[in-house]
Amino acid sequence: MAENNEETPENADVAGATADDETNAPDATSVETAAATADESADAASAEEAPEPSADAAEEAPAEEAPKKAAPKSGPTRREKLEAKRAERQVAAGKRGPRTPEEREAARRERRAAVAKQRRAYRSKQKVKQAEARKSAPAAEERQAPEHGPGRPKVRQGVVVSEKGEKTITVRIDVVKRHKRYHKILRSTVKLHAHDERNDAHEGDTVRVMECRPMSRSKRWRLVEVLERAK
Repeated sequence: MAENNEETPENADVAGATADDETNAPDATSVETAAATADESADAASAEEAPEPSADAAEEAPAEEAPKKAAPKSGPTRREKLEAKRAERQVAAGKRGPRTPEEREAARRERRAAVAKQRRAYRSKQKVKQAEARKSAPAAEERQAPEHGPGRPKVRQGVVVSEKGEKTITVRIDVVKRHKRYHKILRSTVKLHAHDERNDAHEGDTVRVMECRPMSRSKRWRLVEVLERAK
């Protein structure tokens, strides 16, 4: 059986269409190249349209972003200012100007020496006055207990119970008073040590004593008079 190699009109049309498609089909490499070219052209157009930053703006931007640093103080300190003002006041008042530490130390020593000299003169005068007062003072036998200081001294009346001490007597004072709330009669006894310059009082005598300056550890009173002698 013989093969039919003749081409029919339909087969011829199909073969022509296939050949045209293969001829007109774009290559993959050419498609990728075209896409890349399109992207580059778009980027160039956008770069041309965007405004370029000015030089002033470029200079201002880093200055704003940079942290502000405190400038170091390059002036006189507070102590120096006070010393300068003090010196100005002294100069304005007609006093001495600014001095060195050596000058201040020398002035301090001179001032101390002057004060010490004045103190020695005052003490020497006081010693002379005290010596004159001791010479003009009466003898110890004639000297009496000093009077009470400013104010009204207390006066008490009692009975002498002891005269053993030299120029000292012990006086018993009986105190009788009524209680403020319960109105009960309260009796108490107080003993005082009084100074008797002439040893005039004896045991059993009724005497009057007056408050005076402290004359010893326990004596704060002195004998004024003997009111009644013991029988």
